[in-house]
Amino acid sequence: MESADERRTVAILGLGYVGLPLALLFAEQGFRVIGIDPDASKISKLQNGKSYIREIEDAVINEAIAERLIPTTQHSAARAAEAIIICVPTPLTAYGTPDLAYLKMAATQAGAELQKGQLVVLESSTYPGTTKEVLLPLLAKSGLRAGEDFHVAYSPERVDPGNADFPIHRIPKIVSGISGRCLEKVSELYRHVFPAVHPVSSTDAAEMTKIMENAYRLVNISFINEMAIACDTLGLDIWEVVQAASTKPFGYHPFYPGPGIGGHCIPVDPSYLQWKLKQYGMSSDFIGLANGINHRMPLYVVQRLKQGVAPKTLAGSSILVYGAAYKSDIADSRESASIDIMKLLMLEGTKVYYYDPYISELAVGEKKLQRTELTPEFLASIDGVIIATDHSGMPLDLMMEHAPLIYDTRNVTKGRGGRAVTMRLGGGGVS
Repeated sequence: MESADERRTVAILGLGYVGLPLALLFAEQGFRVIGIDPDASKISKLQNGKSYIREIEDAVINEAIAERLIPTTQHSAARAAEAIIICVPTPLTAYGTPDLAYLKMAATQAGAELQKGQLVVLESSTYPGTTKEVLLPLLAKSGLRAGEDFHVAYSPERVDPGNADFPIHRIPKIVSGISGRCLEKVSELYRHVFPAVHPVSSTDAAEMTKIMENAYRLVNISFINEMAIACDTLGLDIWEVVQAASTKPFGYHPFYPGPGIGGHCIPVDPSYLQWKLKQYGMSSDFIGLANGINHRMPLYVVQRLKQGVAPKTLAGSSILVYGAAYKSDIADSRESASIDIMKLLMLEGTKVYYYDPYISELAVGEKKLQRTELTPEFLASIDGVIIATDHSGMPLDLMMEHAPLIYDTRNVTKGRGGRAVTMRLGGGGVS
């Protein structure tokens, strides 16, 4: 991979779980990087060599700041860049429809600073048509002509936080442009930092690629969650069944059950497509069914816990939820099933505690919870534990020895001994 010329500069709009790793990657490959984020606290931390993302060490930030990374809240700094790369959240509204407020704001700010010859790349996950229908008109307000005076491209982020096997630079990069020249520009830029660049024919195709990747995972994980419920009903062990099915060397890929799918992509992106399809009088039955199953999983966990604490009721009981992050070994609780479980327990009148090694404070509805440290005395004093996230270094022996009941949604207690009564999601019963 060739090194970038000293004079090449890119601007990254949005320095979250996608934007910051991308900024560091460009800096590592010799680019001068202007990192722009409206959150002054993030910018201050970066300027002081501190990381706010667990997977990124302070030493990496310090090295980038000393050499090539310039963090700022000022969008005017983007004028000096050859490319402006937009990496902002694209969440859902309270009604489950696309919320493009961050994207529109970033596009408007980029358009206000747009210079002739610049390339604007959108990386945020979104529905097919967004680049042409939303981003392009906002940039065109600059008075410059797209495809001639400036270039527009879409390249979906594919970051998997916490996945050490596939850091950002090892994930093939999908690229697209609104014209042939735009595609050439974005391909040339990204080939400096990504070993594998895969061009597609249109921005719509690239947008659909990211949506389909996450819809595939939503549908399959929701399916295996339904099979876990079926195994509970039939008195079978879903984990044994999945392990056995995985011995087939073709035509089967294992997925594993859990308390519900969280994060910024899998539970969100397919709903963007569903919204878009409705404009054409169509809907995806698979996405609709998968969303329904995923949304029901926290309720199923609570219902099973009710059976576990009987003859007591959840009203007045004390329950600890282990894990607030939506997946193991990260500090991200966006769309986490743990939060939905806690809300449902509170509605039952349960006294709710949580522990997560990476999240010290958590908003659950209107309530702010502080992390409860795990001690033998505390665990013995409560009525049960829900294991929602399988973080490395989990004090499982401590919980097995001192908690009276454990409801395990991650199969970490299988084959482990202790005083606790254990129930496993899809495990078929109590052990």
